[in-house]
Amino acid sequence: MFHRILIANRGEIAQRIIRTCREMGIETVAVYSQADADAIYLRQADETICIGPAPGAQSYLNIPSIIAAAEVADVEAIHPGYGFLAENAHFAEVCNTCKIQFIGPEPETIAALGDKARARAIAMEAKVPVVPGSDGPVESEDEAREAAQRIGYPIMIKAAAGGGGRGMRIARNEPNLKSGFHAAMAEAQAAFGDGRVYLEKFVENPRHIEFQILGDREGNVIHLGERDCSVQRRHQKLIEEAPSPSLTPRQRAKIGADAVKIAKAASYHNAGTVEFLLDGSGQHYFIEVNARIQVEHAVTELVTGLDLIEQQLRLASGEKLSLRQKDVDIRGHAIQCRINAEDPDHDFRPSPGLVDTFVPPGGPGVRVDTHGYSGYRIPPNYDSMVAKLLVHRPNREGAIQGMLRALDEFVIEGVKTTIPLQRRILNHPDFRMGRHDTGFVERYLAGAVSRDQE
Repeated sequence: MFHRILIANRGEIAQRIIRTCREMGIETVAVYSQADADAIYLRQADETICIGPAPGAQSYLNIPSIIAAAEVADVEAIHPGYGFLAENAHFAEVCNTCKIQFIGPEPETIAALGDKARARAIAMEAKVPVVPGSDGPVESEDEAREAAQRIGYPIMIKAAAGGGGRGMRIARNEPNLKSGFHAAMAEAQAAFGDGRVYLEKFVENPRHIEFQILGDREGNVIHLGERDCSVQRRHQKLIEEAPSPSLTPRQRAKIGADAVKIAKAASYHNAGTVEFLLDGSGQHYFIEVNARIQVEHAVTELVTGLDLIEQQLRLASGEKLSLRQKDVDIRGHAIQCRINAEDPDHDFRPSPGLVDTFVPPGGPGVRVDTHGYSGYRIPPNYDSMVAKLLVHRPNREGAIQGMLRALDEFVIEGVKTTIPLQRRILNHPDFRMGRHDTGFVERYLAGAVSRDQE
C-alpha cells in the first residue's frame, strides 16, 4: 500500500480522498491554485503546494506543475479525482514514465474508452447492444448526411473525445444536422482539443442508467449495482439514486453483466462507470465508460457499505479484488442531490461569490460531502457544485422524505443554489412514482415558464 500520495484535484473530491487516506494511514499532498488558497481541506492534508493561478489551464490542468509538485513532495502515486486530468491518457502515461503510480486505469485503456467511437467498437465486439450510429467519426458534412439518412432522424451528434454534455447536438432534420454538425465540432475542439464527432440515433426520453465497476490487474471485474441519473438538464446530472426504480431484477442482472463484459474487453482495472440508456420498451444500449471515480460514487457507497476511494487505492497498489460478484449486497435506497451555486429560475446562471451562511443538515442517514463553509468564497473559475447531499433509507419513499427534510434544513445564504428546484422535483408526482426520464427536467421547466406567462 502507498505511504504518500498527491491529490491532483480540488473541492469536495479532494477532501473526500484526504479523509479516506487519513483513515488508512496514508499521507496526502494537496495541490491548489491561488483561487483555492483558503480551501478548508488544505488544513487536513499533510502538505500543500500551490501550482499556479486560478485558471485551470495554468493550475489543475498544468501537467508539468503537477508532476513537479509530486517529485518535490516525493509521493508514490497521484489520485486525479474526477474532471480535470482524471481521464487524460497523456497525464497517466507521464505519471508512469516518472515512476509515479496513476490511481486509475492504464493509459491505453483511458485512451481507448475516452474515444467514444472506439468504445462503441469495444462494446460491439463484446456483443453488448449499442445505440445505432455511424461506424466511426464522420469527417464531412456529406458523410454526416449519408450516415443520418441510413440511421434515421432524430440524430445525436456527439464529440468522439467528449463528455459532460459538451460537443453534443440533436438534429431532427437535415437543416438541423448541417448547423449542429459544425457547432458540435467547434465545441468539441474548444473543449477537448479534438473536433471529431460521430452520429447516434437519438433515443427519445430514455432513462440514464450507469453501473459502477471495479477491476483488478488480474482481470477480475465486478459491478456494484446501478445508479439512475435520469434527472438531468442539458446532460448535467441534478439528482442520482440507487437502485433505479425502473429496473426489474432480470434487467439489472443483464445490464450489470454487460457492464462487466465491456470492462473485461477493455482490460479495465480500478474503479469506473459503464453508462447505458434504457428506452421505453426496456431495451438497454451502451453509451460510454467513465474511466474514473464519479461525482455520484457516494450513492453506491451508501447502498453497498463500501468505500470506493479505498477500493481505488488498494487496486492501484496492486491488490486483488477482495469481493466476488456474489458478495455484493445492495441495502436500502440512496438519493443524492448536487447542490450547485446556480440560479435555476434564470437559466441556471452561475452564482459565484461569498457564502454568508452555510449550515448543512444532519440526522440519521444523512451525508454531506462539501468543501463549503460560512465565509467561503466560491470562485468563478471552476464547476459550480458546492456540496453533495445524500440520504440513505430502507426504501425509496423514505429516502425521498428524508431528502426533502434535509433540503429544508440546508441553509446557504449569499449565493443562489439549486435547492429550491430539487425540492420541487422531489415533490413532483412523476418523480415520486419513478416515471421520470432524461427529458423530465426540460419538460418541467418549460411547463413552469408557460404557467408563469399565463
